[in-house]
Amino acid sequence: MTRGIARDLYQRVAEAPIISPHGHVPIDWLANDTPFADPAALFVTHDHYVTRLLHASGVSFDDLGLGQGASDPREVWRLLASNWHLFAGTSSGYWLEEELDDLGVAAELCADTADETYDAIAMKLALPEWRPRSLFERFGIDVLATTDDPLDDLAQHVAVADALAGRVLATFRPDRYLDPDAPAFAENVERLLGEAAFPSTFVGYLAALADRRRHFIRHGAVSADHGVEEPLTIDLESARAEQLFQSVLRGRASSEEKRLFRGHMLFQMARMSVEDGLVMTVHAGVLRNHSTSTLRTYGPDTGHDIPVPVDFTRGLRPLLEAFGLAPGFHLVLFGIDESVYSRELAPLAGFYPSVYIGAPWWFLDAPDSIGRFRSATTETAGFSRGSGFIDDTRAFLSIPARHDMARRADSAFLARLVVEGRIRAQQAERIADDLVGPLPRRVFKL
Repeated sequence: MTRGIARDLYQRVAEAPIISPHGHVPIDWLANDTPFADPAALFVTHDHYVTRLLHASGVSFDDLGLGQGASDPREVWRLLASNWHLFAGTSSGYWLEEELDDLGVAAELCADTADETYDAIAMKLALPEWRPRSLFERFGIDVLATTDDPLDDLAQHVAVADALAGRVLATFRPDRYLDPDAPAFAENVERLLGEAAFPSTFVGYLAALADRRRHFIRHGAVSADHGVEEPLTIDLESARAEQLFQSVLRGRASSEEKRLFRGHMLFQMARMSVEDGLVMTVHAGVLRNHSTSTLRTYGPDTGHDIPVPVDFTRGLRPLLEAFGLAPGFHLVLFGIDESVYSRELAPLAGFYPSVYIGAPWWFLDAPDSIGRFRSATTETAGFSRGSGFIDDTRAFLSIPARHDMARRADSAFLARLVVEGRIRAQQAERIADDLVGPLPRRVFKL
């Protein structure tokens, strides 16, 4: 009975347009509509979900094409195929299976089928219908958000505005201009200030950030995204803020002063969101670049970012004391420590009208994790206080597979509630419909 109800609910939403208000697909893929280079680049080299597990099993990043030297994409694909058994039961394996099925690859990946599957995929990727714009339309994407540097002129977003049926939204991502520990922080801030000749003062710095936010809003952006290890917010007096700004800009700040500065800037970003209306998303709880030697050799975003516990309740209290009740302010909180769902995020979203619970993210955007997320948050905050699913991906071909997985998981959860008599069937239908479209549109002001 449960399965039948879940199947009916899933069928209601299976073909609904995809709303993807947070992701990392490079805008140039759509602006240039360049064919994907080869199966290895598309499925392996740029997907840290894939490379990290291969690395854990002894496969060298150099052999996977992440080093400085050239690599043979066919050899990279052979490594994936010969190690395909490692992905059994993983979300990466699930998504890749879906993508391969869409490409018409019937043979199971293994060493013996590596060349056969590589050639079959390469042949498909050369066809016009497998170029990014055609895939965008075929996937039924209604809204796709990219993640963009504040100094981007957004010309590529303008270029695709009339080329696609759906919307491609820029997202303001200022981390490298707010975190004193970010590479080349001082140089980045100087470039930011120099963009419109703002003075090298804290007031000038804030004005420069506000100016770039306005630029993004003029180009259709609806949100600003912040990736932080610690969701700390601090409201400092102007003199102290100026002192910290000069200290971090000159590289003289202590670790604690840098922490204070980051906390004050997250507070300032909330203030700006209240003023200009950009939805504020906060992705917290990841210690970036855990392996120093890997960072030095292969750079960031190579699979060694590891989750850590965080404290949203105390960390965000100054922000919520100041802005939590502000009309029109939307704050979407994403955690990667499952314990915060029921302990902090659901209670916060269940009181503050500004707070929404971000969907399971990164290591948690998987079938079982989504079920645990629903169980942990629904009894306290219901369904309406969530963000709707986000795919948070650079792996373009995985977008429909990820959204399909979320729709199946939510349908299964709703069906259980119906069978247990906790909600009516008609309620489940309305909720299923809401989760895939109207809810994310409301939360992200679409």
